[in-house]
Amino acid sequence: MAKKAAKKATKKTAAKTTKKAAAKTTKKAAAPKKAKTKRKPNAAFMAPLTPSAQLAEIVGAKPLPRPQVAKKMWDYIHKHGLQDKVNRRMIHADDKLKPIFGGKKTVTMFELTKFASKHLTKI
Repeated sequence: MAKKAAKKATKKTAAKTTKKAAAKTTKKAAAPKKAKTKRKPNAAFMAPLTPSAQLAEIVGAKPLPRPQVAKKMWDYIHKHGLQDKVNRRMIHADDKLKPIFGGKKTVTMFELTKFASKHLTKI
C-alpha cells in the first residue's frame, strides 16, 4: 500500500511541475506597437544664432542653429588635426580657436559648446 501512495504522490508532483513549466513557456501577447514617428527637434534648440566675429572665421558669418555650429567646429578641429592623439577628449587651440576658448591652449570636448555659446547671439 505504501508503494501505491508513493506512486500517486510522484504522479501528482510530476503533473504539477509540467503544468507550471507549460504556464511559464506560454508568452503573454505582445502589446500593440505604436507607429514610429520621426523625432522632432525642439524649435528653440534649432533657432538660428548669429556667431561673433571670431567664431565666424570658423563656422561662417550667416546665422546657424547651435547643433550646426558645433558640427562645423568639429569639422574644423578634424580638418586641422587639433584633437589630441592620445587623449581624444582634449582639443588643442590654434590661433583662430584660442580667442573662442578664452585664451586656453587646450579644452575638453565637453567644454567646446560652453565656449561656443558665449560667442552666439540671438537674431
